Amino acid sequence: MECKQQLKWLMLAMICPFIAGALSSMSKRDISCPKENLGITGGTFVLSNSYSHGSLLKYSCPSGYYPSVQSRLCEYGRWTSKTKIRKTPECKKITCPNPRVFENGEMIPYKAKYYVNDTTTYSCHSDYTFRGSAVRVCKPNGKWSGSTPICGRDSDHCPDPGVPPGSSRAGNMFNIDDKVTYRCESPLTLIGSKVRVCLDGGQWSGTEPQCYAGFTYDTPEEASEAFSSSLKSNLAVSQQHENEEQQGKKIRMVQGGKLDIYIAVDASDSITQKGFENTTTTIKMLIKKISYYPVSPNYEILMFATDVAQIVSMRNFKYGENARNLTKVFEDLDNFTFDKRGEKTGTNIAKAYSTILESMQIEELNNATTFSETQHIIILFSDGHANMGGNPKPKVDQIKHLVAKNDPTREKNLDLYVFGVGDDVNQEDINGLVSQRDQEKYFFKLQDLAKVQEMFDDMIDESTSVGLCGIVWEGLENKRRAAFPWLAQITGGTLNCMGSLVSSSYILTAAHCFKEGTPPSTITVKLEKGLVVKVKNYINHPNYNLTAKQEMGIKEYYEFDVALIQLEEAVKMNFNLRPICIPCTKETNAALKLSETEGTCRRHEEILMSNELVEAAFASEMETDNSPKIIKNITFKLGKYRDTCVEDAKQAQGIDVKNAREAVTDNFLCSGGTEPTTDDVACKGDSGGASYVNKKGRVIQVGVISWGVKDICKEKRRFTSDADSRDYHSNLFSEKIRLFLKEHLENDRIGNPLTFL
Repeated sequence: MECKQQLKWLMLAMICPFIAGALSSMSKRDISCPKENLGITGGTFVLSNSYSHGSLLKYSCPSGYYPSVQSRLCEYGRWTSKTKIRKTPECKKITCPNPRVFENGEMIPYKAKYYVNDTTTYSCHSDYTFRGSAVRVCKPNGKWSGSTPICGRDSDHCPDPGVPPGSSRAGNMFNIDDKVTYRCESPLTLIGSKVRVCLDGGQWSGTEPQCYAGFTYDTPEEASEAFSSSLKSNLAVSQQHENEEQQGKKIRMVQGGKLDIYIAVDASDSITQKGFENTTTTIKMLIKKISYYPVSPNYEILMFATDVAQIVSMRNFKYGENARNLTKVFEDLDNFTFDKRGEKTGTNIAKAYSTILESMQIEELNNATTFSETQHIIILFSDGHANMGGNPKPKVDQIKHLVAKNDPTREKNLDLYVFGVGDDVNQEDINGLVSQRDQEKYFFKLQDLAKVQEMFDDMIDESTSVGLCGIVWEGLENKRRAAFPWLAQITGGTLNCMGSLVSSSYILTAAHCFKEGTPPSTITVKLEKGLVVKVKNYINHPNYNLTAKQEMGIKEYYEFDVALIQLEEAVKMNFNLRPICIPCTKETNAALKLSETEGTCRRHEEILMSNELVEAAFASEMETDNSPKIIKNITFKLGKYRDTCVEDAKQAQGIDVKNAREAVTDNFLCSGGTEPTTDDVACKGDSGGASYVNKKGRVIQVGVISWGVKDICKEKRRFTSDADSRDYHSNLFSEKIRLFLKEHLENDRIGNPLTFL
């Protein structure tokens, strides 16, 4: 006020705004919000940044309950909320939408409200045919299990579309061009199609509606099934466990097909730094998931707030030098840090779609024929609360028109998805931004990005294909699922070794782990948690002979120190149980993205072992969750570094030879030492484990841990190498070792055989 009164003083007029700005900035930083009256009856809360300005308070409730107020934000010394708080927040019981809308039959029990775990049963009156789920259970996410029960006469052109719980329907005629209209009971929001039309082919247009409450969400399992339960069907992977009746979105990813994927991620003010970093991990997971298959989609990746940042543009991805390298894409994502969003942190969803529209228009101008043959997929991550840029729907409509050109047959070339993420998702507006087709779902509401990551992890069931070996995930808390689903621990008597699952019925390990005459029944193999498998037999390499060179001065000789454990029954693959890749197989060929003509054993060795120093690793014994306690990093010494590595073998106890190559032949790989890098070394119990290389997001085993110069772990109680402590690994590129593996793994009669090159 003082400044305004003395505007005649030019200097004060110039200085006052700066003072005011400084005070305003200081107030944001220094003024905290009160600690009183923040509790929730029956629940708890957490704070993102204590009681400081900008801190987000989030309420949580036990399973089966939801908070009447989701969150509050500390702004300028007071707690604000998107919903009016008239009384103390409380945890309320989750209810499922009213199922009493069921027509032409009986529904029991008849109750005012239905809570979590309540069960309902359905039956039809005579002359009506029943479809859907006869028994449904109210789930903790506020949805009914199974599918909508329907009693229909099957006498019309289209089947009775039913009345989903919580909704009402206008229209009871189901012939060609007849319409039905739905609405949801207040305060539920309709997700799906409000109006559906009976089409010539006997199908209903649009998507079956669902009525969501504010607390309703999709589980990762539901979302992954609906999003792409049949994604694998066009990717040349086995479907031995596929449920043929399973419905889900089919993203057409035929090998050699044209696929453009646009990903737009909300980076506005409602996103925390941790959430932003989670977003990067989420995008990488999705791209990696798709990259495991013999397809090569094109990508555009956007981060948006007030403005849009193109992390990867469609043009550059298609034609930029080295742009198609996914490692480069991931680097660009990592380089776009939280701070680079800038100060403008509004939510401009319309601008995100406008940017995608412009990219698509450029693609069409460049080659209209190719554009018309391309499958276009747009995936938006946002809470849907646009506060600038206007309504995004007109931009989405322009995109639809650009692809379809008023030709209904081309509408299938565009898939518009939205993942509504967070506690407060604008469900109604988002519903207008997605594709709507019969039997398909395009809007997914998940609680947070961790749930989205789970969803992408579940998106394709790798258990249906042994070919999907050695998959590595980033960002998952479950370490075994993330990177070590192949890890095996072998015990029995004095036996304590590691091994690797290389097919559904074989474990690869070291031959020296077994004393002559050890009965297979005494051997125990631990794989995923809770699974201990029975051993049918173990087979040592036929050329393994511990005493073969005793007369030459080598007390114990470990050449061809490899063995296979054959399981009594093939294990069923799942996310925590999946094989490692081994070289010179068609399965690893696919992992390395090599064509049949490119895929040779020599080519595998060139890709994996071409440098003089090859970074690799191996895993120690298991934790209680069956993930490795320690991941040890090593460097295989090849080329000019190999001689010194081999020479140090003469310092091992029990070796007295002039030529170290008598003990360490070309059938071994060598690691350890301190030059030019310091490696980790193997300890007692690590023998038989996989020494592996991580290439193109896949774990490929190149060696089996065999023996070492000295036991650093026992001598110095650490596992960091000395200058002359070396480990030797049986080399899986050795022709005689490869032929041994081929003989047994390719002729597997119990599980899934591998195909060797």
